[in-house]
Amino acid sequence: MDLVVRCARLPQPGETVAALSYEQISGGKGANQAVAAAKAGAEVSIVGRVGDDAFGQLLISRLEQLGVHCSSMMVTPQCESGMALISVEESGQNSIVYVEGANGRLVPNDVLQVRNLIESSDTLLLQLEIPLETVIAAMQIAKQAGVRVILDPAPVPPSLPAELYEVDLICPNESEAQQLTGIMIDGIETAEAAAKELYSRGARHVAITMAERGTLLFDEKGARVVAPFKVNAVDTTAAGDAFAGALAVAWAETGNLEMAVRFGNAAGALAASKAGAQPSMPSREELISQWPHWQETD
Repeated sequence: MDLVVRCARLPQPGETVAALSYEQISGGKGANQAVAAAKAGAEVSIVGRVGDDAFGQLLISRLEQLGVHCSSMMVTPQCESGMALISVEESGQNSIVYVEGANGRLVPNDVLQVRNLIESSDTLLLQLEIPLETVIAAMQIAKQAGVRVILDPAPVPPSLPAELYEVDLICPNESEAQQLTGIMIDGIETAEAAAKELYSRGARHVAITMAERGTLLFDEKGARVVAPFKVNAVDTTAAGDAFAGALAVAWAETGNLEMAVRFGNAAGALAASKAGAQPSMPSREELISQWPHWQETD
């Protein structure tokens, strides 16, 4: 659950800033990306855990209302649901502190119980708000079944296991790519250097999102920048989740990653133009009406 406060500017360390408003919004990277993919046109199932607190059933019911299948969502007794405390300033920039809650109780055996669901999917979309050993277990099931694996490596752990780089696509933002590689990213050239490093660690494709600069895509074809879409940013909280969810759908549909990144860029831009996480995810109709030529990659 995202507890969102809006303020004129984010506070500095030790500073207190008065908030302009407060909202309680369903969130979580996995849930956000599930909603983004569902609204972009896919049939989506989510595997995860919520607590037995007041937020748990509310989180599940809201996901179901947005078209996500939740039969593989589990309730953890005597545990709180995951929560994020989000501050958003007028520029659209944000800062986030999260509590993992029941997310931390999703264990490898839980994903083994839904092996058939993973094996029958076109794409497995992973994030790192659950234990890393559980992410690895899910990835291994998908790879053995020939299912495409996309990893959004957020939040970045102190050390990412080597096997988690060996995915079909890793899609960090600039900050995450910098944390993973140790390369300071201040433009296209340094983003390309970071992408090369991630590629060398085993990722078949690398997509580094760079906000208004677009997305740096790197693979065996080399580096190229997929252009952004221009919007007035209101809240960038879930723009990366919108990107990942929409990209996964378009890649599964078309088999063209560059085209899929373009679709993801459009989704991220639209999400940033609205407030909130899941409520800001654009529908397929909205995406196509705004940018009917998203499939044009040149």
